[in-house]
Amino acid sequence: MSQIYTAYIGSYTDTNSSKGLTIFDVDVARGDLIKRGEVEVSNATYLITSPDKHFLYSITDKGVASFRILPDGNLRHLNTAAIRGMRGCHLSTSADNRFLFVSGFYDGKVTVLHINPDGSVGSIAASVFHRGPGSVAERNLRPHVRCAVLTPDEKYLCVADSGIDQIKIYRFNHETGDLTPLDIIHCKLQASPCFLLFSPDGRFLYALKEMSNKISVYAYDGSGRLPVFEQIQTISTLGKKFNDFSAAVTLEFAQDSTRLLCTNAGDHSLGIFRRDPETGLLEQLDVLPISGRYPTDVCLFPDERHLFCTNFDSSTLTFFQVHFDTGLIVMYRSPLVIDQPQCGLVVAPPSE
Repeated sequence: MSQIYTAYIGSYTDTNSSKGLTIFDVDVARGDLIKRGEVEVSNATYLITSPDKHFLYSITDKGVASFRILPDGNLRHLNTAAIRGMRGCHLSTSADNRFLFVSGFYDGKVTVLHINPDGSVGSIAASVFHRGPGSVAERNLRPHVRCAVLTPDEKYLCVADSGIDQIKIYRFNHETGDLTPLDIIHCKLQASPCFLLFSPDGRFLYALKEMSNKISVYAYDGSGRLPVFEQIQTISTLGKKFNDFSAAVTLEFAQDSTRLLCTNAGDHSLGIFRRDPETGLLEQLDVLPISGRYPTDVCLFPDERHLFCTNFDSSTLTFFQVHFDTGLIVMYRSPLVIDQPQCGLVVAPPSE
């Protein structure tokens, strides 16, 4: 019997009829999604699963909503926990699913939440507000925490702040959830680091820079008393021809991590990169249009021969065959309409 997969799409809800979280059945062979239903979550702008895929966590206006993923892919709401701040924009967890990290764009805050043994979200373990002026005038010259992820050895929490052009490094206490500031990776002015992704072997950090449309590659060494990050490459997310305005949005590895995908808003494009596992260096294969506007996320089907982009401004999902050997994507079906999609996941529901 073939594996059954479910897709979850998170959307804004303020200005449209979306309930927030849409559930789809996944046809892997055809590279297609079939709508099953919706779950009410106000502004479900970021979704993650627990490492064991038993639980789903969603940003919501009130904080974070938690759900158990049922064997058929449907969701059972567990609880909604407050973060005592403005709505978050990114989530991540520790490997043991005991802590949840919430990034706050609007208030420049990192919030650490306990996760209960039943998968529900518990109390606040720690909160850290960033301080200092930024370099991008239209962002009000203040901190905007965009992404917070643990290093693969889980010694440190890396926090990308696009408002002050810094990646802050904190020591993470696994017993209490406390964060202790240790170091800062200073980025160029108006680079706006917005997304962080570690290689599976833990040796390299890929930092996406929103306004400069760059990916910076850092070699990471956590063996010493303090973490060491050495920048070894910076590569453009854009092709030779691009829009007058563009902003890099997100990164995604293929399963074997030798290919990296990147979306660009404004340019409305998808970049495909080859990654050398030994050196960590990237080679751009191609950057192609995604037939939608403002691609906020890219999701690979489990066969890694198909993918779809969530396109916020055009309220569509667009579908492509992907050829990783050449970096080519080919559109194979008409777009799927969904109100202001912001993020997506394709998940194999757990067995009981």
